[in-house]
Amino acid sequence: MADDWQKSYQQHKDAQAEQGCGCVGDRGCGGCGADEEASDKEGGCAGSCGSCPAGKQCGSDAERETRLRQHRIEETSADIEHKILVLSGKGGVGKSTVSANLAWALALKNSNWVGLLDADLHGPTIPLMMGLKDERAQSHDNKILPVKVMSTLKVMSMGFLIEDATTPVIWRGAIRANAIRQLISDVDWGHLNYLIVDLPPGTGDEALTVGQAFPDADGAIVVTTPQEASLEDCRKAINFIRQMGMKVLGVVENMSGFVCPHCAHETDIFSSGGGEQMAKEMNTPFLGRVPIVAEVAAMGDAGRPLIGSDAPQVIREAFAGIVEKLMEEIEKE
Repeated sequence: MADDWQKSYQQHKDAQAEQGCGCVGDRGCGGCGADEEASDKEGGCAGSCGSCPAGKQCGSDAERETRLRQHRIEETSADIEHKILVLSGKGGVGKSTVSANLAWALALKNSNWVGLLDADLHGPTIPLMMGLKDERAQSHDNKILPVKVMSTLKVMSMGFLIEDATTPVIWRGAIRANAIRQLISDVDWGHLNYLIVDLPPGTGDEALTVGQAFPDADGAIVVTTPQEASLEDCRKAINFIRQMGMKVLGVVENMSGFVCPHCAHETDIFSSGGGEQMAKEMNTPFLGRVPIVAEVAAMGDAGRPLIGSDAPQVIREAFAGIVEKLMEEIEKE
C-alpha cells in the first residue's frame, strides 16, 4: 500500500487514542460518565474510557472502531445527494466503461459535483479510463484526498494506493470489506451531487458492503452484454439489488452490435436486444444500448471520455440517451 494511505490510517488511529475510546455509539451508554458531554454531540459518546463507569460495556476496540467508521460513513453519505451503484453479474461486459462515462456525463451536465468510487479492489481500471493511471492519492487533515479529473469530478481507487499497476491485492473477504468502508469514510469527498460506485463483477463482499453503507442509495444500474452467458448472471445481480432493498434504476446493454467504421453498417457480433428483453422479463427499466465501435477501446485506454466531441457520434448519442433515462428514473422516487 502507498505510504500516504498508511499514514492517513495511522493518523485516524492516533486521533481516536487522543479522544479516549473514540466511541460514537448511542447516547446513554450504560451510565457512562461521558454521557453529559456526549449529549452535546450528535452520535453519542465522546468520553475517556479510562475513567468511564461503563467499563467494557462499549465493547472491544474493534467494535468501537467499527462504530466510529460507521459514523464517518453516515457523515459522508449525508453530504452526497445521489448515490448510484453500477453492477454486473459477469466480468468483461464494460461495466467500468459505463461507470466512467456516466461520471463524465453527469459532471458536465449542469456543472454537477460528481465523485467516482472504484470499488473493484483487485482489478481497478478506473484510473486508466479516467487518464489518471500515474496519479497517487495524497492525504491532508486526517483525510485521503480523491484525485481530481477536473474541478467538478473526483475519483478514488485502490489503483491510487498500490505501488504500481502490476502489484496484486491479495485480500480475503473481511479485509476487502474494511477497505471499502475506508474508501468511503476516510476520503474527503466533500459535497457531491452524485457518487457513482463502480463495483466488481458479481454479488460478493464489495457489493454487499457498499449496499449496507448506503442504504439510502438511489439504486443500481446493471450492465450486461446481449448474450445469455451474461444475461443469466445479470438476473442474479438484479435479484441481489432487490434483496438489498434498493431500486433497480435500469439495465444497460453494452457491446450491442458492431458499427463498421467505414460504412456504418451494424453487425450483431454478440447478438442484439438480449439486455432489453431481459429487462422486460425482470420488470426493470431499460436505459439503452451501447454498440461496439472501433475507437472505444483506444479512447478508454487513453483516458478520454466517450461523450466528448472527438468520440464517435453513435457512442455520444448512446450515452446521452442513457443519462436522460437515468435522470427520469431517479426523479420518479
